[in-house]
Amino acid sequence: MEGLGKHRCKIPEDKRYFRIGEVSRIVGVKPYVLRFWESEFPQIRPKRADSKHRTYERKDVELILEIKRLLYEERLTIEGAKKRLRERQKEEDLKEFIRYMRYELQDLLKLLK
Repeated sequence: MEGLGKHRCKIPEDKRYFRIGEVSRIVGVKPYVLRFWESEFPQIRPKRADSKHRTYERKDVELILEIKRLLYEERLTIEGAKKRLRERQKEEDLKEFIRYMRYELQDLLKLLK
């Protein structure tokens, strides 16, 4: 993964779920920072196992790494990082809509031929 800092580990390819301690080591922040980010960024929603432990998915870990990059490397505030993530989500939604419309238009074109 690009830009891995000296305190980060690579996300293990063979794992799908991670506990908070593992995520803490991968990202390079303390567990209390992860819990704080959960309260600030609604996109981070780890599941709770039967034992009440947080269980993060790979996409959660990738998002947390992006949040850390925005806060620590780009030096954005929490609000700035939230705004950047919202903008990126809007871009992704628009790209998905365009892909869908292209597919629909191609089908329509086939019908017209």
